[in-house]
Amino acid sequence: MASQRDIRRRIGSVKNIKQITRAMQFVAASKLKRAQDATLAARPYSEKLDEVLADLAAVLSGDDHPLLAERVGGKRLIVLVTTDRPLAGPLNTNIVRFVARDIIDNPGDLAVITVGRKGRDAMRRTGVPLEAHFATFGDRPTFADVLPLARLVTDDYLAETYGRVDVIYSHWVSTLVQRPTRLTILPIPASEDTEGIPGNQFIFEPSASAVLEQLLPRYVATRIFQAVLEAKASEESSRMVAMKNATENAEELIEDLTLSYNKVRQANITREMIEIASGANAR
Repeated sequence: MASQRDIRRRIGSVKNIKQITRAMQFVAASKLKRAQDATLAARPYSEKLDEVLADLAAVLSGDDHPLLAERVGGKRLIVLVTTDRPLAGPLNTNIVRFVARDIIDNPGDLAVITVGRKGRDAMRRTGVPLEAHFATFGDRPTFADVLPLARLVTDDYLAETYGRVDVIYSHWVSTLVQRPTRLTILPIPASEDTEGIPGNQFIFEPSASAVLEQLLPRYVATRIFQAVLEAKASEESSRMVAMKNATENAEELIEDLTLSYNKVRQANITREMIEIASGANAR
């Protein structure tokens, strides 16, 4: 059985850890509110842009712009969004398992662009070819931050290096739920519901090619930016919950150690009293 001194040391160590995890929980909670607001604010624009581009893709073709061209086969590119920092609970594990299953279920030639160190390390361990790596874009990612990544993806697709581009990220549902998600951004998916689409009645100024030349690259950047925002909100949610659970576990461990300490202390007192009584009787 451990001595009183050893148990006291363990109690002190656990209390120090508890202070750290509680502080990290509060920091993550404060960052979560900002990340959550940014994610929810960007969703309506991103969803409406998806809707507009899906309608255009249903009535236009690759002759109007190369990003609308549907290609059969070809190499697939995955943009994998994870975190740089640890202590985010099961978030990174879930997203890595998801992308691993996706690669197995969709065999073929592929490459990966990673955003975040955790995804990069996981892909290196599995031997998946890495096209490029980007560090995460800080606690307050901006649209300008993702433009180099979006430009790289767009240029490679236009150069016919890839026939399909998917983004895999953690979709933020709530504080307790973050769902791994795969989104195909190139070629632009056409709308399945073509009723009410005016077909060639779309009016473009100055021309369809000029409008698409500006709109389609922005669509790619917007979808990647939304994935980065979703991943950031998911990271802070998962980290806050993980640190909260760690703090509660530390409290339970302190209670157990305190109980053990009191038992050892009581046993030592009892033993000393018996030794005193035995010594008195011996005289």
